[in-house]
Amino acid sequence: MLTLPPLLFALKGTEIYAGRVAQRLGCQLARHEERDYEDGEHKCRPLDPVGGRDVVVFHSLYGDGQQSANDKLCRLLFFCGALKDADARHVQVVTPYLCYGRKDRRNQPQDPTITRYVAALIEASGVDRLIALDVHNPAAFDNAFRIPTRNLQCTELFAGHFAGLVDDAEVVAVSPDSGGSKRAEQFRQALERQLGRPVGSALMEKHRDHATLTGTLLIGEVSGKTAIVFDDLISTGETLTHAGLACQTAGAARLFAAATHGLFTAGSRLFDRPLFEHIAIADSVPPFRLPPDCATRHLQILDSTALTAALLAENAAFDPA
Repeated sequence: MLTLPPLLFALKGTEIYAGRVAQRLGCQLARHEERDYEDGEHKCRPLDPVGGRDVVVFHSLYGDGQQSANDKLCRLLFFCGALKDADARHVQVVTPYLCYGRKDRRNQPQDPTITRYVAALIEASGVDRLIALDVHNPAAFDNAFRIPTRNLQCTELFAGHFAGLVDDAEVVAVSPDSGGSKRAEQFRQALERQLGRPVGSALMEKHRDHATLTGTLLIGEVSGKTAIVFDDLISTGETLTHAGLACQTAGAARLFAAATHGLFTAGSRLFDRPLFEHIAIADSVPPFRLPPDCATRHLQILDSTALTAALLAENAAFDPA
């Protein structure tokens, strides 16, 4: 019996990313409709027949100038529900950026754990499997969902990028806070494999009280070395700046930064005082909050679609290009 490959749908805002994945898989994006109504309501429906088919839906759940993260999440839920109502056999969602990943634990009495609520909504809409890029807290992500999930890590992608930049210098992977130490260690190990020589590690002390960020202790030796501050996302950029300044004060010879998700919620403020030679980000969130010339000067955007395509091809009848 001929096995048809999954249909790939991309909701508004994620068409470019999904299109590159589809090209790598040797297929085209399936057709769908998104309609907005005058009162702010909307509907999404597939135009290609999905009955009995496996389906992949791409939607990166970051807020932009047209839709909030809540808007995008709602559209994703409704579209996945429509797919199931139209008798899709298996619905898999790819969220290059998964919203509410930082709302994963209670910091105060009666705090919400929104990551878990988002998981319940996604499951209730009929989604059978979820793939996300570099979630904020992998353990909380695993515990929140009752459907199969995959946290697709970009550490090898970033390691390959920096391996071609550091020459023969001594290199240190820096975690900007204790919560990201395991993530930075995975990057350190990947870079060590790529370089074929030891890579050091360092950890920055960080405490946050609402909007105030404190901490002065840098654990690890960076003097005279190339320091790479590694995190999962950049929001205002304060955490990166905090760690970068500490490395600069401690005598780092060269300074880079990397994070999978570049939100840049404070616009170009991070670059008002250039600190890093450049910052590497993945393509999960376009740097739309930055002026184009600023992004060109200060960012290196790495293509993660090969990783996503390879994962989708593992258990599906694609013929990768």
